[in-house]
Amino acid sequence: MMTTKNGHPRFATLADVEAYETVPIWERFSARSTYDIFKEGAAKWGERPALHFLPRGEATDTPITYSYRQLVERITQTANFFQSLGVGPKDPISYLLPNLPETHFVIWGGETAGIVNAINPLLEPTQIVEIMRAAKSTRLVALGPVPGAEIWAKALEVRKLMPEIETVIQVLGKPEPASGILSFEEEIAKQPADRLIRPRSIELDDLCSYFHTGGTTGAPKIAPHLQRGELIMAHMMGVLTDLGPDDVLLCGLPLFHVNAVVVTGLGPWTTGASVVLAGPSGFRNPNLIRDFWKIVERFKVTTFSAVPTIYSALLNVPIAGTDVSSLRYGICGAAPMPVEVIRAFEQATGVKILEGYGLTEGTTASSFNPRDGERRIGSIGLRIPYQSVKPCIVDDAGSYVRDCKPGEIGTILIKAETVFPGYLQAQHNKKLWPAPGLLNTGDLGRIDEQGYLWLTGRAKDLIIRGGHNIDPSIIEETLHRHPAVALAAAIGKPDLRAGELPMAYVQLKPGHLATADELRDFAKNKIVERAAAPVEVVILDRIPVTAVGKIFKPDLRYLAIKAVCEAALAEARIKATVSVGSDPVHGTLANLALASPGDALEIGAVLGRYAFKYKIA
Repeated sequence: MMTTKNGHPRFATLADVEAYETVPIWERFSARSTYDIFKEGAAKWGERPALHFLPRGEATDTPITYSYRQLVERITQTANFFQSLGVGPKDPISYLLPNLPETHFVIWGGETAGIVNAINPLLEPTQIVEIMRAAKSTRLVALGPVPGAEIWAKALEVRKLMPEIETVIQVLGKPEPASGILSFEEEIAKQPADRLIRPRSIELDDLCSYFHTGGTTGAPKIAPHLQRGELIMAHMMGVLTDLGPDDVLLCGLPLFHVNAVVVTGLGPWTTGASVVLAGPSGFRNPNLIRDFWKIVERFKVTTFSAVPTIYSALLNVPIAGTDVSSLRYGICGAAPMPVEVIRAFEQATGVKILEGYGLTEGTTASSFNPRDGERRIGSIGLRIPYQSVKPCIVDDAGSYVRDCKPGEIGTILIKAETVFPGYLQAQHNKKLWPAPGLLNTGDLGRIDEQGYLWLTGRAKDLIIRGGHNIDPSIIEETLHRHPAVALAAAIGKPDLRAGELPMAYVQLKPGHLATADELRDFAKNKIVERAAAPVEVVILDRIPVTAVGKIFKPDLRYLAIKAVCEAALAEARIKATVSVGSDPVHGTLANLALASPGDALEIGAVLGRYAFKYKIA
């Protein structure tokens, strides 16, 4: 196979993927634990920069830099500290941290001593408690009382709600020995940096991390990762993105998300590359978006990973006069990228986007557009080496029936050593495995004759209008072609006759004007499939997104159900306050607070014919 300047093979076609697989994956690298990656990195690239941290996420920041040697030293000290607390191979350490160097010390030191349990610090204390209890975690690392951050207040509330917590460790704060609160910085400083005090034999099938999935609301599912999965994924990310010691990656996604941890963390560190950790809040910081191109220029950034909403935001940041010639490409994952956003971004910046596909349950990535071959815009590319990724027909019982033919839409199933062993909470594993080793991703897609995969939506995202299945991406892609539209998300609006009617929520570009009727008519005139034309478009100041930047459709469904409820109740002259949210039994529930209790008898006739569930407070 032809190789790149960094010595990696070129990937242009499915044949290249198959050729790479002729060598067993475990002959491709020597590391047998994530800790090995850092030890080997220090041996190869000792004083080269591994991590630059921008404290404010701005181009003028004075960076805090750690070499490969310093990085493994801090990780070693952290592992020793955790072991001194009694942490063993099966013990989880939870963390509530923004993007800090210390977060990486906790992640990789935690995996060396035991298991790390990543928790989104934007969650409410009750949800954090739910995750910690599901993980059986009694140790918590959290950001201290830093001005402008609410994490420490949440940590204290979690501690009140969880008397079983043994230890709370504060990052960037003062210790409170009387209260059982330790200082992370002070404690790791007491530990040796040149060796592990209690070395353990880490096995490939050892659990190393827990990541929760499910967005920012609702009951999260905990996905455990194995050492083997993270090792293989880190290696493949370095190879597929062609990284070497001269490369610099920018990390703006949060470090409680597997993409940031592996794609702009562990992967680059298998190759000698440097990582720019762009501020505690990452892409959630508007100053980072404002300074993005200047940071690229200053640090000679060669690639970064982001979600579609970030690419849309960067389209509004002037690039003229900034030298971004170091940037080879951008990586897009975590959510499908609208074709029009890809085209607009590449036209405006000259930077090509490599779109991929993956999920937390697969330890990050399963397919990737070939960097050296044809990029089929809108496709999620070819399967990654050593993985089976294919659309299949699955029956109502969740069992595998057959592989799909080329072009036929089916449920995407994946099989690989990187696939997780199943959710910690057993109730979430129902219908997860259509056949032994085959993971049901819940995504719909098709594959073409050349092996390129195309997402057609989530099975649950389908809009079903009178038995007619509508792919929401048809509506979204059309609306993204309107010059005023920054973001568009289509969902099914409850309807008495059709079950659902297609509608869309839209966020406009700054400085652009358009009416809802104008956008609805635009889509209606462009969409050939008449049933897919949205019956309504609603313009929002800001479309809800998760902490990682993915459009969060559950919130939009709640808005639609609330509007339908309010309209139906108003027509029946019933006064009520309506709120809609997630429910552990019904999934989605409309809660009604009636102005007159006597109206309760009429509610069934008004709302009973809709598919959604409701409850009278």
